[in-house]
Amino acid sequence: MKIGFIGLGIMGRPMALNVLRGGHQLTVWARRAESMQPLLDAGASGAVSPAALAAVVDMVISMVADAPDVEQVMLGEQGVASAGRAGQVAVDMSTIRPAAARDIAARLLDKGIDFLDAPVSGGEVGAVAGTLSIMVGGSEVAFAAARPAFECMGKNIVHVGDSGAGQVAKAANQIVTGVGVLTVAEALNFAAKSGVDPARVREALLGGFAYSKILENHGQRMLDRNFKPGFKSWMHQKDMNIVMQSAHELGLCLPVSAATAQMYNAMVGSGLGEEDSIAILKLLERLSGGAD
Repeated sequence: MKIGFIGLGIMGRPMALNVLRGGHQLTVWARRAESMQPLLDAGASGAVSPAALAAVVDMVISMVADAPDVEQVMLGEQGVASAGRAGQVAVDMSTIRPAAARDIAARLLDKGIDFLDAPVSGGEVGAVAGTLSIMVGGSEVAFAAARPAFECMGKNIVHVGDSGAGQVAKAANQIVTGVGVLTVAEALNFAAKSGVDPARVREALLGGFAYSKILENHGQRMLDRNFKPGFKSWMHQKDMNIVMQSAHELGLCLPVSAATAQMYNAMVGSGLGEEDSIAILKLLERLSGGAD
């Protein structure tokens, strides 16, 4: 299949590489030419714009920062829609508001282009390993067409429902992971401030109902003070903002999500935005009178 990939950052670059390794003919575009070079070196072709990319592929995938970026590459001047054709499939794997995904889908459908919102979970590690969880919204036909590409990038691939459903699933994922990271950090900070070895506390918790992947993986990274960004704090702030905006639109009460969103706001405001989201432990330590 001829696939185009737009957005070659921390997540997009390894995802695109896995599509290429899966045997697909790949064309790439990124705002910064240097971001394209590793893909070109690996055998991909480069395009001068999203429109030029769309003109030579069967399917376009984007992995960018937020809804305005998706709109720009899909619908803007020199965007995918300006050169796309009826029957083409466009897939966005970014994390954006469900309402924005539905709007983009409707506008692309006016051009005859079928759109899937397909956000992912698994971070940089999952992107590199090709083991991402992919949550998809859109038509069954488009999902079937895109599945071979998805299988290059992920292991848990679920067609959740119609347009926007993938983003709803991702927002729910960010509630669970955002709250989970905060609670693990709180538990380890509580243990340390109580004069008890947090590593031993974590070991004890892993054997009971408190077990989670977050406690196992991120908990160990917190103990190791490994805050190298795989998923930056400002990105989790953005995602929790999506959760709260959607809750506002629906009139929902999400009190724990709201508190977690405020903590990520505080992380960014205190200069921790470029660190991994697990650096929320540092914020808790500061608030508890400790040092980084």
